[in-house]
Amino acid sequence: MAAVTLLSTKGLTKQYAGLTAVSNVDFELPAGQIRALIGPNGAGKSTFVGMLSGRIESTSGTVRFDNRDITTLPAHRRIAAGMAYTFQITSIFSALSVHENVALAARRASSRAVNRRVTDALDRVNMTDRQKHIASDLSYGHQRLLEIAMGLVQQPKLFILDEPTQGLSTSEIESFIQLIKSLAGDTTILLIEHNMDVVMAAADYITVLNFGEVLAEGTVEEIRNNQEVQRAYLGTSHA
Repeated sequence: MAAVTLLSTKGLTKQYAGLTAVSNVDFELPAGQIRALIGPNGAGKSTFVGMLSGRIESTSGTVRFDNRDITTLPAHRRIAAGMAYTFQITSIFSALSVHENVALAARRASSRAVNRRVTDALDRVNMTDRQKHIASDLSYGHQRLLEIAMGLVQQPKLFILDEPTQGLSTSEIESFIQLIKSLAGDTTILLIEHNMDVVMAAADYITVLNFGEVLAEGTVEEIRNNQEVQRAYLGTSHA
């Protein structure tokens, strides 16, 4: 039986003063999949994800999520519909404790369920022992993990992770890969990532953007062996 499509775009385009950042992208993300979105710097990844999450208004095209047309829906309404996302730059409440940050993110939960969900989310990112720490006192890597916990506590249908391993140590990256794999079946993940070791280890399927267009899509092996992708991305520095 074919997987149900959770998120899709048709002809999604963004132009800035005549410059096209994303051009006519058709995209389908099945429910339950871990999809990586990769491409060189300037390929249009952040613009594309901004249109998916509602932070950037599209010039043309449509976005559908969970059987709804959400093209004109603002970002906060998309969150309420079941999207969660982390940014390249951490967006935590630095003066609050770890527990308070995650509890605030669980605002849609009943008060009775909040503590249990906060504990579960912190346990998933191995930060239960830090829940009383003030967020600003955490290392950058732990701030990134806190942000992931803030997404997980929302129990999203779709979790968009934008450069989540940036600033993590090697051991933290290994733990992150295991975390992503453990979420399979619980949520659908769209992973925007430059670390190709993470992409190859964690993703079920990969979409490659280049010059604002889809260059290729396929399994890890298909993308690894795709000559166009090698020329455009994998054969060059992607730090």
